Amino acid sequence: MSDTPDSAVQTARTHAVRAYVEQHRAAFLDDLAAWLRIPSVSAQPGHAPDVRASAEWLAAKLTETGFPAVEVWETAGAPAVFAEWPSDDENAPTVLVYGHHDVQPAAREDGWHTDPFEPVVRDGRMYARGASDDKGQVFFHTLGVRAHLAATGRTTPAVHLKLLVEGEEESGSPHFRALVEQHADRLAADAVIVSDTGMWSETTPTVCTGMRGVADCEIELYGPAQDIHSGSFGGAVPNPATVAGRLVAALHDEDERVAIPGFYDGAAPLDDAERALIAELPFDESSWLATAKSHGVLGEAGYSTLERVWARPTAEVNGIGGGYQGPGGKTIVPASAQLKISFRLVAGQDPDKIELAVRDWLAARVPAGIRYEITFGAPTRPCLTPLDHPALRSVAKAMSLAFDGAKIRFTREGGSGPAADLQDVLHAPVLFLGISVPSDGWHAPNEKVELDLLLKGVEAAAHLWSELPTARF
Repeated sequence: MSDTPDSAVQTARTHAVRAYVEQHRAAFLDDLAAWLRIPSVSAQPGHAPDVRASAEWLAAKLTETGFPAVEVWETAGAPAVFAEWPSDDENAPTVLVYGHHDVQPAAREDGWHTDPFEPVVRDGRMYARGASDDKGQVFFHTLGVRAHLAATGRTTPAVHLKLLVEGEEESGSPHFRALVEQHADRLAADAVIVSDTGMWSETTPTVCTGMRGVADCEIELYGPAQDIHSGSFGGAVPNPATVAGRLVAALHDEDERVAIPGFYDGAAPLDDAERALIAELPFDESSWLATAKSHGVLGEAGYSTLERVWARPTAEVNGIGGGYQGPGGKTIVPASAQLKISFRLVAGQDPDKIELAVRDWLAARVPAGIRYEITFGAPTRPCLTPLDHPALRSVAKAMSLAFDGAKIRFTREGGSGPAADLQDVLHAPVLFLGISVPSDGWHAPNEKVELDLLLKGVEAAAHLWSELPTARF
């Protein structure tokens, strides 16, 4: 049976994309290595000049790639890079690609086998800080758009293509939302593509559909004006350390559900279709436990491990302290105690309402005689793209074309990121295109990227710019 005209065109385009990528592979990897040599560590003030140098390097490379508009955008912290390449088709959808050019701290003494800022290629992998998180995944878009043009014969992309690459993601993106709000008109898009995520494994290509949000707080509990004798006063005055323990015990019920009234208000439930898709993944709980360095699983009743970490909200005690911590005994009622708690949130939950619920819960549980202060950090909102969204289908098809027709499965991310700010401010769906795998070691010594997968990312990006205009979203 012969190919249809459309499928023949697709096959020819797929071959053309791959041929172009292979032809330019060596130069692409040399350029990536040059970028990785810039130690753009946003968390360390001494590297501020390097973060700026990284932004300027990327801006120059995007200009070289062909983007007609490239700008370095200043923030109150580190600079971001914006680039725009309009399509000659006025009716083409507008797509904004997000990533970051800053990296986590790294030093040889942390356990690196080689200098973390001197890239090394070994056994088909490139080792360097930022190789996968996130410079490698940002950079594959430069070759991807050129491969798209070469394979289609176009002189401009089939979409109005924009890039926003921030410089503070590894420091919590403290100025990112303000940057997006300031430039909302320039950043306006029909869809956002986030290339700061990964796949299930080398042999199971997947597309992420969402990330949880996060709200975190610190609680300070104050009792006596100083540590006092537990024999003379214990049992007759409130103990802030005891109150801290009772608060922790009250966070969850017997089914490991968060027991704060109103906590689950608005939380989007998992439907049967997505639960079935999650169950398809080749999940091995013993291997997962080994990665987690944990000796057992525990979580909300009625949900699998993956469902708990991807699609259910949580409350976790990140730290607890108070009273005497030194060797031997010290029989006191301590003057103070402290708690650090974080809440992972799912689509439909509002961090502002979560803060109010936590404050009300705390006020109802702290007894007279204990003074407290609670401070919340800047929240990150959750984001989720429906499985039936046309643009998501385009991402899945582009990935499948890059992976030789493989079935693409769907995941979520249990962590959080600034993508939801783009969704909130721009009112555009957020989709994820990433090729990193768990063994890449984000934030760890010997971070690496699988070079064959990195080039698959290039191909997927090239295909995506052809697929999205047909999605009609």
